[in-house]
Amino acid sequence: MTTVRVNASDTVSIETGALVIGIHASPEGPQTAPGADGLDQALGGKLSATLIAMGFTGKPEEIAKFPTFGALPAPIVVAVGLGEAPSADYNAETLRRAAGVAVRSLAGTAEATLALPAPTATEVEAIALGALLGAYGFSKYQTGGQKKAPVGEITVLTGAEGAEAAARRATALAESVNLVRDLVNTPPSDLWPARLAEIAEETASKAGLTVEILDEVALKEAGYGGIVGVGQGSVNPPRLVRVAYRHPEADKLIAFVGKGITFDSGGLSLKPAASMDWMKSDMGGAAAVLGALLAVARLGLKVNTVGYLCLAENMPSGTAQRPSDVLHTYSGKTVEVLDTDAEGRLVLIDGIARAAEDNPDLIVDVATLTGAQIIALGWRTCGVMSNDDELRAEIVGIAQAQGENAWGMPLPDELRKGLDSPVADIANLHPERWGGMLAAGIFLREFVPDGVRWAHVDMAGPAFNKGEPHGYTPKGGTGALTRTLFGVAERYAR
Repeated sequence: MTTVRVNASDTVSIETGALVIGIHASPEGPQTAPGADGLDQALGGKLSATLIAMGFTGKPEEIAKFPTFGALPAPIVVAVGLGEAPSADYNAETLRRAAGVAVRSLAGTAEATLALPAPTATEVEAIALGALLGAYGFSKYQTGGQKKAPVGEITVLTGAEGAEAAARRATALAESVNLVRDLVNTPPSDLWPARLAEIAEETASKAGLTVEILDEVALKEAGYGGIVGVGQGSVNPPRLVRVAYRHPEADKLIAFVGKGITFDSGGLSLKPAASMDWMKSDMGGAAAVLGALLAVARLGLKVNTVGYLCLAENMPSGTAQRPSDVLHTYSGKTVEVLDTDAEGRLVLIDGIARAAEDNPDLIVDVATLTGAQIIALGWRTCGVMSNDDELRAEIVGIAQAQGENAWGMPLPDELRKGLDSPVADIANLHPERWGGMLAAGIFLREFVPDGVRWAHVDMAGPAFNKGEPHGYTPKGGTGALTRTLFGVAERYAR
């Protein structure tokens, strides 16, 4: 695990494996950002000319490396672009991404020092968090040493008040996000529902959380027909995990519900092969709920928080649910299953109905729910829907502040009729292809009791990066929404 610490040493005298500095773009050429004081003089006034000769402009996340030839204790300098200099405070996400891309470029280096703009604890936390997330690597299954080891120790140069606490907070958040990434990246052969439940129990108990696990027998007896129906086709039976955190001074209770399909074949409504190879990520919502609860506990937020991990494996077999089956869900409502690949909403409705029994101030569910989310918003932007316009805007704002792109989406009433069923209370799929993300949100809303504030976040694309790494985001599992859920908890703690 990469560690981070703070140090008030000056830029030109600190001993380190690599020195990271920020560079701004300007009409006059690349300009050093605060934090790199004295570096140009130590390099004989050649810093700007060197960067220009390398074609470096200072655009965001641009990287240039060059040796110091003994002019500094650090053998190499890494210049990272910050874009144009801000007129006021630095944007936290700009610093997070700059730190992340710089540290990611230094894989194989034992230690690195970040001399980026860090005048306050806010900037320190952003830099430390971006660096820790950028240092992430997943090589558990690689035996030949194909990947370089991530940077082992990171130092943030700063004299800011509260810097130590900021670094500790960044560490707690990074540990949660990186755990979620590990879980998403783990192959389904090693992460079936019962195993994910065990991991949740192990990690949550160590953090002081209380854990309750319902197995397939308990789920069936209690009437969790959605979770049981989705999981009945697999040799790996389903689980519902309840993770709870209580603070003695808290007067608010919030509930998170996460979709946890450890592998989604589509069931009898089988997915095409090209849509199946990354379906190990379909438990990203449940993993994010677990990660957020761990961060809440480690940082002692003054808000009672409960999380529900709705875990199942969606497989085709002789025992699998069939299109046209009717499920009796925990809410008491019945659902006609028209498509077994619309399974995430079936496990979520049981989790939402159970969470409502805790009488929370709000429920937020997170899920890799629909391909329609990717069509509508792309791979990096979540869709946020709610039965409360103010809550929807609040969740979007919290996500954006955490650096997780989100966009508020409507729940058009005219789509509800398409979910009518001739044999059950509701069908699990809208007959029209268009507006699939919104129709899924409308389906979920039907299971939220009156008077309960609820938001739904569809993160089908953001949970898994199929492209190249960028900023502090690796290829594969991203840990998406972990920080947003933590941000929601923090908002209600205040």
